[in-house]
Amino acid sequence: MDYKLIQTIIKDFETSSLTSMELETSDFKIKLQKDTITKKEEKSTAKVQEEKTTGYPVTSPLVGTFYSAPSPKEKPFVRVGQKVNAGDTLCIIEAMKIMNEIESPISGIVSEIKVSNNEAVGIDQVLMIIEPM
Repeated sequence: MDYKLIQTIIKDFETSSLTSMELETSDFKIKLQKDTITKKEEKSTAKVQEEKTTGYPVTSPLVGTFYSAPSPKEKPFVRVGQKVNAGDTLCIIEAMKIMNEIESPISGIVSEIKVSNNEAVGIDQVLMIIEPM
């Protein structure tokens, strides 16, 4: 099965109201499940965080693990106070062994990073704040 198709299936599942899904073809099988209680708590926490912040909140588009650098031995993609341009890679969210690069939606200065390296994140959780320039 095509890698892009797998990513699309996962993203569509995460944004849907489904709580579980199983897909099987002759050469591929995938089973997805959501913890609906945790997801509701994460969304309410994300909303509270957004209300307290100024600047542009960059949120996680999926559930996964936050990585601040391309590998443990390399420096982080961004640091607080760093200027970024729209399209620059800010971090990676790993979901089901797939590394998803999160790009900056705007140009500005990173004013705050809200999560730690290797931390689990939820959909719509604020990852960092960018002050527009």
